[in-house]
Amino acid sequence: MESIIILTVLVVFFALAFDFINGFHDTANAIATAVSTRALPPRVAVLMAATMNFIGAITFTGVAQALAKDIVDPFALENGVVIILAALISAIIWNLATWYFGIPSSSSHALIGSLAGAAAMAAGFSAINWEGFTKIIKALILSPFIAIVIGFLMMTLFKVIFSGFSLYKTNNGFRKVQIFTAAVQSFTHGTNDAQKSMGIITMALMAGGLLGQGSEIPLWVRISCALAMGLGTSVGGYKIIKTVGSKIMKIRPVNGVAADMSSALIIFGATQLHLPVSTTHVISSAIMGVGAAQNAKGVKWGVARNIVITWVITLPLAGLMGGGIFLLLNLFL
Repeated sequence: MESIIILTVLVVFFALAFDFINGFHDTANAIATAVSTRALPPRVAVLMAATMNFIGAITFTGVAQALAKDIVDPFALENGVVIILAALISAIIWNLATWYFGIPSSSSHALIGSLAGAAAMAAGFSAINWEGFTKIIKALILSPFIAIVIGFLMMTLFKVIFSGFSLYKTNNGFRKVQIFTAAVQSFTHGTNDAQKSMGIITMALMAGGLLGQGSEIPLWVRISCALAMGLGTSVGGYKIIKTVGSKIMKIRPVNGVAADMSSALIIFGATQLHLPVSTTHVISSAIMGVGAAQNAKGVKWGVARNIVITWVITLPLAGLMGGGIFLLLNLFL
């Protein structure tokens, strides 16, 4: 029992570390457009995002509850705590590597892929809850395509509505609106992304026999994960901001508002459906959709292609890494 408690404490530590890293890795996407158009200074944007992420993270728990049971059954795994620990270490390594190179990779893909890979290595593919896992994968795959369409339609609508307005006045007006949309974007990010760590900690508590089946997410788990993400956000992820905010396309305030509104709508919709989605995928895809509606030639499709390649390879590579780290941990633990 003592060893299980020690392993569970390690899971909590690494889950909060993952949330902290997720804060400066993924949250940068939420404020990238506002910073790139100078609607907000970087420091103000980061502090605002940290606050709104905390509020969003502590408000909802549906995604966390789904993640705690939909990928693997923590009660059916003999060494579940070690599996979860391996998945967290794998996801953290992937996030740090992609952050270092400024690639807007998906923390959700990294975590879910690592967890599935570690579970499969430990107990075979039968350990994966395929119904729940498939549902989550569908949400991860479909959400970027929906974001492209919604972003395209949103920008097209703005072009029609504001076609007779002065470009200078329109941009000034939208720059002010961006402060609000960036705040909403950060809030929705908190409602979805922070819950992934909540779900992982809850899964570890269940696997270690420290929490009963079907239990609610403990309050201390919700608060600690929300704080970890808020603190990570306050550190800032300026490399990711630069890629998302300027390298995909040249973003004007009207583009930023269209992208923010589109992605916030999709992320919050997924939260209501208790589905984890990649905020990175959704925000970057919304920007691509907005760019295609504004001027398809203005989108730097080479950068977009590199982002998409990273999206595609994250899940399988994270799965292999999670499986490999489980084997290493199992030798020692």
